[in-house]
Amino acid sequence: MAEGKNVLKEVSGGVAVLTVNRPEKRNALNAETRSELLAYLDQMKGDPAVRVVVLTGAGDKAFIAGADIGEFAGRTPVDQFRAMLASPVYAAVDAFPKPIIAAINGYCLGGGCELAMACDIRIAADTAKLGQPEINLGIIPGGGGTQRLPRLVGLGNAFKLLYTGDPIDAAEALRIGLVDEVVPAAELMPRVRALAEKIASKSPVALELIKWAVRASVRTSLDEGLRHETTLFGLAFSSEDKEEGVRAFLEKRAPVFKGR
Repeated sequence: MAEGKNVLKEVSGGVAVLTVNRPEKRNALNAETRSELLAYLDQMKGDPAVRVVVLTGAGDKAFIAGADIGEFAGRTPVDQFRAMLASPVYAAVDAFPKPIIAAINGYCLGGGCELAMACDIRIAADTAKLGQPEINLGIIPGGGGTQRLPRLVGLGNAFKLLYTGDPIDAAEALRIGLVDEVVPAAELMPRVRALAEKIASKSPVALELIKWAVRASVRTSLDEGLRHETTLFGLAFSSEDKEEGVRAFLEKRAPVFKGR
């Protein structure tokens, strides 16, 4: 296990688990934590030992309970703008070329909820609480909350969460589409790891192309998205993984994908 000051990294079976490790602060995101997350993501982009990333928080109280509010005191607009440019962790998670799963093990609020929404899949413990409470500080979300939230849950549900700042429980988050699955807290990491290992067994080339295509589906018109998909489908035919997948199917055996 690699240890930063605020983020732990563990890799096994093609799965990297990044754990925000500030339980005394409910794993709040400060500048140092965001920088460590960015560094790990950058390292893992080209690491063939990592095929899937799981993001979670230390302890059983919080996934990430938001930004570290202590950093806001006295900060000028220019200071805040510079801080956000220096640590664009939400964009980095969104653009990461490999699958990322959020294992939401407790409070998932503000910047934590925004980070989870930037992931590809969100699985929550039944004890989790999710929300965007920025309105209670007289501010608005700044890590994508006003943009990703309505795309996931629809305008009405997004406005309700953003206007009130009230958190919702995991069952309600599942109902409105903010999370994709809810499991008992004790089963969260085993369930997430099983899913991550299953995904890690697939072609890394195809996984990356799927991520590009699906991301485009919410950022382009249908016609543009279909053209993009056709291009990526053709690109998949240039990979060794495609040859291995077809050969394994015809030979009635499990494929062994190498990401080439």
